[in-house]
Amino acid sequence: MEIQTINYDFSVCKVKDYSFVDFNCEYCFIGKTDEENSLVCITENTPENVIERDDGWKAFRIQGILDFSLIGILAKLAALLAENAISIFAVSTYNTDYILIKQDKYEQALKILSSAGYKVI
Repeated sequence: MEIQTINYDFSVCKVKDYSFVDFNCEYCFIGKTDEENSLVCITENTPENVIERDDGWKAFRIQGILDFSLIGILAKLAALLAENAISIFAVSTYNTDYILIKQDKYEQALKILSSAGYKVI
C-alpha cells in the first residue's frame, strides 16, 4: 500500500461558523456537531473566526480509492504508530483516509511505515 505525503502545514481548528472558510482551498475538512464546528485546513488558509487552533501538523494520505468493504486499513496504521508513541488525527473523505501527525514526529512516522512495508511517495 502507498502512503502519499502532502507538502503543507496544517492546523486543526474550532471555528465560530464556516462563513470565513474558503471551501475552494486545496484541503479543507469540516466536522459539525451539536457542540462544535471543526476545521482542518492548510495553516495559511486558517480563517479569521477561529475560536481555538492547534498548528504544527503534517499530513499524508493512503493512496488510491479505498472501497468501503476494506477492513482495518486505518486501524493497522494507527496501531503501528501508537506502538511507537506517535498519535494521529485522522480524517476521511468518500475515497480515502488522511492522517495528520505533529511535525516533530512526522519523519519518524514515515520511517516506521516504510520499515513496515508501506511505500512512501
